[in-house]
Amino acid sequence: MYWESCKSYKRKKKVNNKKKILIISPFFFPEPISTGKFNTDVVRELSEKGHDVTVLCFHPFYPSWKTKKSQETIEGVTIVRGGKYLIYPKLIVLRRIILELGFAFFVLRKLRKHQKKQDIVIPIFPPSFAFYIILFFLNKKIKKIGMVHDLQEIYSSNKKGILNKFVKYCIHKVEKKCFNSCDKLIFLSNEMKEEAEILYKLDSTKLEVQYPFITLKNKITNQLNSILKSENINVVYSGALGEKQNPIGLYNFFNYASDKVAKNIIFHFFSQGEYFNQIKEENRNPRIQFHSLVSKENLEELYHKSDIQVLPQQINTSKGSLPSKLPNLLASGVKTLVITDKNSEIEKLFKIKKLTTIANSWEHSLLLEKLIDLISSNDNLEHQQVVAKELFTIDEMIKKILS
Repeated sequence: MYWESCKSYKRKKKVNNKKKILIISPFFFPEPISTGKFNTDVVRELSEKGHDVTVLCFHPFYPSWKTKKSQETIEGVTIVRGGKYLIYPKLIVLRRIILELGFAFFVLRKLRKHQKKQDIVIPIFPPSFAFYIILFFLNKKIKKIGMVHDLQEIYSSNKKGILNKFVKYCIHKVEKKCFNSCDKLIFLSNEMKEEAEILYKLDSTKLEVQYPFITLKNKITNQLNSILKSENINVVYSGALGEKQNPIGLYNFFNYASDKVAKNIIFHFFSQGEYFNQIKEENRNPRIQFHSLVSKENLEELYHKSDIQVLPQQINTSKGSLPSKLPNLLASGVKTLVITDKNSEIEKLFKIKKLTTIANSWEHSLLLEKLIDLISSNDNLEHQQVVAKELFTIDEMIKKILS
């Protein structure tokens, strides 16, 4: 009888700990990279731990900014999709406005039905306007846990012109209201947290930091040999290619470096989207090659067969975000050239943990020197893998969401 009572208590405890969670973000499965992939991994983990998860999202559209209707599902997860008729213009400001307004309208229509009996709502920023709009209609009993991937105000600060200044003003007002309305905010870096605390006068007791997490599965395929040839030294950029990666600057550096290094050093872009298409069309250099994004099954092979991976950040944007693929790069053991602001969180972290190469400038000769040093170096890549497993775990992210 005693043991039966214990088992009954444990079953009840497990049921009582089960949460109903509503995730709000346009970016979701089956998007292959960036926030969409991050959100998918978080949702899968929450669902596998027995929580009831509903996701309000758009049909996949990133990074091409072209909607691809999807009926794909995840077992145990309720996925409610919208945005299938949206068309995104090429002008970046207008594209973001359409995303913000379109997603806000979609969430507002679906909120009444899908907020019922929810314990937690998790808006994932950006975008922010949808959460801003629904605050008045959101059940006050639901705990609001915001997850901050990027600070859009940081990126808008680098742009000039009356329209961009107006957009920056709107971003400040919306993000300030959204962030201050959350019961808890989880930032993906200390640098973001500290900047947001100052910008928006946030209550420090509500703020937490958790780095993005490793998603590699230790399964290396053998399908990229014809692209990443073993006789070459392959310098690779892979992933989303937007403003914050400085795509034109990265291409210009690859073009410059290709004339200064050995002929067997080949530069690769694995991406898609507007910037990718633009530089691909303009390219006349046979030593710079362009490829589609690899499938998630081939991601570890891509890292394994890259001699160097480049992780770039646009100047003065390190406070805006921490690249979500950094954990995977370090965990894979690939040599990584990080281009970031001086005294950024990544630079400080790398110095403390004695990790791989950092460049604080986009000046071509300096970057070339760093690249050549990295190619010839004998860094302790096992050490970087150990550090990655210590710092970047999804379990800690889930604990912060549920605590």
